[in-house]
Amino acid sequence: MPGKLKAKIVAGRHLPVMDRASDLTDAFVEVKFGNTTFKTDVCPKSLNPQWNSEWFKFEVDDEDLQDEPLQITVLDHDTYSANDAIGKVYIDIDPLLYSEAASVISGWFPIYDTIHGIRGEINVIVKVELFNDLNRFRQSSCGVKFFCTTCIPQCYRATLVHGFVEELVVNEDPEYQWIDRIRTPRASNEARQRLISLMSGELQRKIGLKVLEMGGNAVVGYLQCFDLEGESGLVVRAIGTACTLDKLSSGTPASNACNSPSKDGKEALPTSSSPPPFSPSKPCSRQSSSSDTDLSLTPKTGKNTWPRPSFPFSSLPSPTLHIGEFPFFTLTSFPPGFLLHVGGVVSARSVKLLDRIHNPDEPETRDAWWEEIRQEIKSHARALGCHAVVGYSESTSICEEVCILSASGTAAILNPRYMREGCLDIGCTDHRFEEPSPPNCGFCHIPYDELNMPFPAQLTYCYHCRRQKVPDVLFTTIDLPSEAAVAGKGCLIQARLCRLKKKAQGEANATAISNLLPFMEYELHTQLMNKLKLRSMNALFGLHIQISVGENMLLGLASATGVYLTALPAPGGIQIAGKTPGDLSSEHISSIQKRINDTIAVNKELYQINPPELAEEGVGSPIPEPRHRSRLFRSHSESSDELSELDLSHGKKDAFVLEIDDTDAVEDIHSLLIDAPPPTGFYSCNTENMPGISNWTSGVQMFTSVRVLRLSNANLTNQGLNKIFTDLCENLLKSFYFKLRSMIPCCLCHLNFTVAVPEEELIQVTVTAVAMTYDKEQTQEKTAEKPINKGSLEAEEQLQFPLELCADSSSSNIQTASKISEGRSRSLRSSRSFGGSSVTVVKMTPLSFLPGTRIIKYLGIINMFFIRETTSLREEGGVSGFLHSFIAEVFAMVRAHVAALGGNAVVSYSMKECVFMENPNKNQAQCLINVSGDAVICISETDQESSASTANTGQTGGSETDGAT
Repeated sequence: MPGKLKAKIVAGRHLPVMDRASDLTDAFVEVKFGNTTFKTDVCPKSLNPQWNSEWFKFEVDDEDLQDEPLQITVLDHDTYSANDAIGKVYIDIDPLLYSEAASVISGWFPIYDTIHGIRGEINVIVKVELFNDLNRFRQSSCGVKFFCTTCIPQCYRATLVHGFVEELVVNEDPEYQWIDRIRTPRASNEARQRLISLMSGELQRKIGLKVLEMGGNAVVGYLQCFDLEGESGLVVRAIGTACTLDKLSSGTPASNACNSPSKDGKEALPTSSSPPPFSPSKPCSRQSSSSDTDLSLTPKTGKNTWPRPSFPFSSLPSPTLHIGEFPFFTLTSFPPGFLLHVGGVVSARSVKLLDRIHNPDEPETRDAWWEEIRQEIKSHARALGCHAVVGYSESTSICEEVCILSASGTAAILNPRYMREGCLDIGCTDHRFEEPSPPNCGFCHIPYDELNMPFPAQLTYCYHCRRQKVPDVLFTTIDLPSEAAVAGKGCLIQARLCRLKKKAQGEANATAISNLLPFMEYELHTQLMNKLKLRSMNALFGLHIQISVGENMLLGLASATGVYLTALPAPGGIQIAGKTPGDLSSEHISSIQKRINDTIAVNKELYQINPPELAEEGVGSPIPEPRHRSRLFRSHSESSDELSELDLSHGKKDAFVLEIDDTDAVEDIHSLLIDAPPPTGFYSCNTENMPGISNWTSGVQMFTSVRVLRLSNANLTNQGLNKIFTDLCENLLKSFYFKLRSMIPCCLCHLNFTVAVPEEELIQVTVTAVAMTYDKEQTQEKTAEKPINKGSLEAEEQLQFPLELCADSSSSNIQTASKISEGRSRSLRSSRSFGGSSVTVVKMTPLSFLPGTRIIKYLGIINMFFIRETTSLREEGGVSGFLHSFIAEVFAMVRAHVAALGGNAVVSYSMKECVFMENPNKNQAQCLINVSGDAVICISETDQESSASTANTGQTGGSETDGAT
């Protein structure tokens, strides 16, 4: 269907000097959409030009509006030579295509150049006139809303959840085309940025078409990723959960229809008296999916496929639960009662050998790879007696021609009352749905058959209801349910692992990596279990495991939030037993045992873990059979002689036994005691909410850190590399505590660690998180009565970053609270005057909410990709200075686009990609960053009465002078 796009160039400011003779610039602007280009007049000899151009009009199809960005190029006019480029601005038109969207994009946009960074600003006004039609054969998906948040958005109610949607598009990477040898680095970078922007728009449109075919109108938990496969090509892929959302009336509290925490720390049910009819339907896929019974884990033979690590329950028959369709959910938070039972984490990995993409229009090879991974996830979930996977995510790690595909989620049983009738075909022999489970412990009850467990586990009766069995530990990838009963507070638990590998090429390299993966996963899970016991906790939430591949090493990082669920049995201590190496005396082993016991006692007090007293018959867990117990030992030996020497009668009967059989085992035990607890007044977690804390104040500070470490010693061992990697992560956390010490009491929430091996001797760690303050002494009842501090709500963000020495580099975006006069706007969107112009303060947070505020409108997703390159790395402050300035520019451009839409905040912000490459000998460096989030309008919770009028004024977008740098 036809549409009309109109753009107007108003003015520019702070442009760079392009004419050295006059120290001025002769600037003009090219406005391009598709194959049509308009130009403004040249504004001679001015660094702050005023164009006030006419309206440039583009008549295009709505399909092009979704695929193409509006491209604005600022140039310097030269009479006798080619015009010099100053920079570009890409404006995504998609936020204007919703029925509830803003009618105009208006504001100051930073002019970005891939070589020099931001070079001034330009004021642009963009409008869209769309003529809807009812053609069912159309190729556009206008009207489908996208949300990055992994819960039902505030101010919306989910009436239907249709299920999983996925799509990917492929193309050749301009960086590896033959023409790249003769064009400039700027031209190469801009070609790459433009292609990725086009592919992103096409991908989003195709996902929207699938949602429309399902009958939905929104995608929640939208996750888009880029796979830079080098010479093999460029892949952009996305997954999400298709939903039908209804907008709540302005008078309905947002907390009634979403999962953001209320002041009492609980989540309210949807507004209707009965649960909303969640009804997963058949996932829409380009390929014909395999039958539910055809779930063989044996990969298809071929040169590009290697065996994946198998699980102990992969060969068991499916349970007596017949399921019509198998839904995947990218959501991590749900309304109370939606999750009946949680089985545990299911994951699958596969090693592939990349080949060149011959036809970008037929990406069947990549589709087949991911379909194979999803089939394996399904089989694992069914082995756990579950019919759905929640908290589902996919990721890749690429080095040269080898790619590791990873997928993980949490197997779960969903409430049939939330499902459309007939969607789930539950067998008549299944009695798990006859009696409702208590809300505070029901999700902990095992969904699998106790007599035919897929793995060895210690089961006891639930410590709450005493009716169903629960496991001794529970691992999940979702956030902690609001109705869960928790003792004390949670904490961040990380497992870190490095493994060296020999350099190889092709199939030999892929085979070596495939052989290492199962052992790395086992070691990571062993570390998680040990550290969980050391903190006297029994459950992990938000579990995220990364395996990153490099030329000569593999990095593994597992992050989760540990909690103590009162429905599960109390964790036993850690008991050291078995043979000791010859260089270790029994006194030294005893001292280690004492340190472990003391650490457990200190952690109980630190995290305030005081579970309620239980009856004598309810205390303790049965000790499994010896053949099952051996699975829990640290030792890799299966010798019955060594097992018989373990003193299982020593200490507590339910102690977790670690067998010391070599020096490596001693190193692992020492690593348990290396993790220093956070300083007094600090807590940390990788989930949205810290378990045990609900009385949040309005102090919020987001920060991002990128640290690059160059390995100097070429003769490192696995133990030495592990210590370097562990110290790198620990020092990062310590630097956060030091920089944020003025916010005590404080909690670091949504700590998202990403590790990479960009080059042979480089280790890169990227962290994004938010620091939130809470009232230490205030009770929940007092919290509900205390007014919100509007001044601190309007905190302005600024960057604080000390340049570090050597190869360590760190960039931090740290917000500092600043008071704002009461006479200003009561909403978060305040304007400050700097030199006669107003600047919109745009808050950024990785959470789906801002404490003390209410989201009244979603303006669309922000999905931006930037490339920065320099040939003067040392002159820009080295690696740390280069990364710091680039990340600051990314934040400035994100804020400017949100302000131009009329928003005042970005929620669910994430930095999905941060690829850094360095050539110190040539003084060169390049960095690629992809960021995303939801642009929103927030108001203070005390501003209930004026929310409707604020929403109406926000629909027209920002004024021509609004912007943020």
